[in-house]
This record gives sequence, C-alpha cells and structure tokens, in this order.
Amino acid sequence: MAISKLLIASLLLSLLVLHLAEADQKVNSNQAASYLPGNSIDCGGACHGRCSLSSRPRLCKRACGSCCARCKCVPQGTSGNLDTCPCYATLTTRGGRRKCP
Repeated sequence: MAISKLLIASLLLSLLVLHLAEADQKVNSNQAASYLPGNSIDCGGACHGRCSLSSRPRLCKRACGSCCARCKCVPQGTSGNLDTCPCYATLTTRGGRRKCP
C-alpha cells in the first residue's frame, strides 16, 4: 500500500515538473522570436513613430535609434508598452536612468 502511494506521488510530481518545463519553454520561445538574427527592423520609421509626440524629437530619435540598433525592436506607440521589447526596457545610462524613450 505504501509503495503504491509513493508511486502515485512520484508520478504526480514528475507530471508537474514536466508541465512547468513545457510552460517555461513556451515563454522562452515567444521571447526569442523577436530576437532572431534574420529579423530586420526599420529603426528610422519605428523611432519616428515612437518619438512623434516628444518635446525633443531629435534627441528622442537619436536615443531610440541607438536602442533599436542594439535590441532590434522598438515598442509600439509613443510611450509605455515596454513589455513588448524587454531589451529596450532594460537599457540604462551610466547614471542608472532608462536610456530608451
């Protein structure tokens, strides 16, 4: 009786670990899809849209362009949406402030 309980518990535990590994793989593959080397992006056009409402558009486009060149992505819209491009969201200046507009 104790062996069957141990067998059932180990089976449930292994199914849980397998499920968690599969979920982690799906998350990682979704994030990696935006960083494929073959993907090219028009940084000028993307940054033009991103900086269209900026009070300092030339400065915004310059910062956005360097972030886009490094990350190969620019979040949609004029602000926010940083979860769509994690690399863009994590770049910081030497002073610790966000680099990308």
